[in-house]
Amino acid sequence: MTLTITPARLAGTVTPPPSKSQAHRLLIAAALAQGDSYIRNLGHSEDIDATLACLTELGADFEELGGGMLVHGMGANPMSPYRRLALPHLDCGESGSTLRFLIPVALAVRGGGIFTGRGRLMERPQEPYFDLFREKGIFFEQKEGVLTVQGLLKPGEYRLPGNVSSQFFTGLLYALPLLEGPSAILPTTELESEGYIRMTCQALEAFGVRTGATLSLPPQYHVPGGQVYLPTQMSVEGDWSQAAFWYAAMYLGHPVEVEGLSEHSLQGDKIISEYYVNLLGAGDVTLDVSGCPDLVPALALMAALRGGETTRIVNAGRLRMKESDRLAAVTCELCKLGAEMEEGPDFLTIRGVETLRGGVEVDAHNDHRIAMMLAIAATRCQAPITLTGAESVNKSYPGFWEDYVNLDGAIQELPA
Repeated sequence: MTLTITPARLAGTVTPPPSKSQAHRLLIAAALAQGDSYIRNLGHSEDIDATLACLTELGADFEELGGGMLVHGMGANPMSPYRRLALPHLDCGESGSTLRFLIPVALAVRGGGIFTGRGRLMERPQEPYFDLFREKGIFFEQKEGVLTVQGLLKPGEYRLPGNVSSQFFTGLLYALPLLEGPSAILPTTELESEGYIRMTCQALEAFGVRTGATLSLPPQYHVPGGQVYLPTQMSVEGDWSQAAFWYAAMYLGHPVEVEGLSEHSLQGDKIISEYYVNLLGAGDVTLDVSGCPDLVPALALMAALRGGETTRIVNAGRLRMKESDRLAAVTCELCKLGAEMEEGPDFLTIRGVETLRGGVEVDAHNDHRIAMMLAIAATRCQAPITLTGAESVNKSYPGFWEDYVNLDGAIQELPA
């Protein structure tokens, strides 16, 4: 979908969609439970639909009910009859969370799985798992965009680097409680996204599962085996990751009010409210995004319009392997609009300007966060922009363009 976006003043109140990060976690726990759970305020997106489809293939059932999702759990346990079935085929779409969360889960409940995906998903690194599989004698093979894993996930020690992705920790935290004996997850480096692991532990605790997190730095996770997921009712909180783009709109001078967010959330991207304040101040600013890499497009846009001030966004190397090479995409598209910035291997250096030129065609790079960044950027351009790939917002925020128009944003879809 290609849109012409005309500069306009945004105004009004907006409620971001439910947290995609929390929704993945609650759905997986509910799917593993013995009994029926109810998840309120779930929200649909391409990533969440991929998780629902994969969990259905693993043995859970889902039913839309009363504005929420009734989950008929599979009753996962070490003696599950599902292990006698053929390996499931799990299409993860473009969802990195779905893929990495479910690789260990599939091993625990079905003895493995055949994983596929779209876009850049199957190019994203899985070495922390592969290193463990070599050590544990679990078969894996990846070729032509298909990953096959098969074997017996055994209790024991699992050592993982903490500076790659918290998603590997989360996947194991879901699977290890289902094994017959105790296990331990031991980080070999400092954890860069510990907030997301705390979200996982919070979700597991809600379903009666203990993770045994220590108070050490980095924390270790000593997981008892033989645990049972207990059904419950939960509500998904608002998504701070998506709220970041409305914070960017506020920074650009638009009277937008964001509702429906929890100030007590464990979402790592809640730090957007703090970084927003930092960027409002004078002087050079350095922002560490090791624990919140998804905020970079919104932060880069705000920094691009800090007239006369320099901003460095550091520890962002993981963005090279998102839906796009997000450091390159942010730099490329904002510079087309007139921003002054440079990318390094794992950082951005941005020299703020007063306004953006516009009047050009920009590309979402098949990346939902790039599309939303450019939509907000257009409001401060001197001329309309043409955005290709606008449909990419469906990955995480299908209602984004509707919310944008409701805030008086000006868009026009061009013929295909």
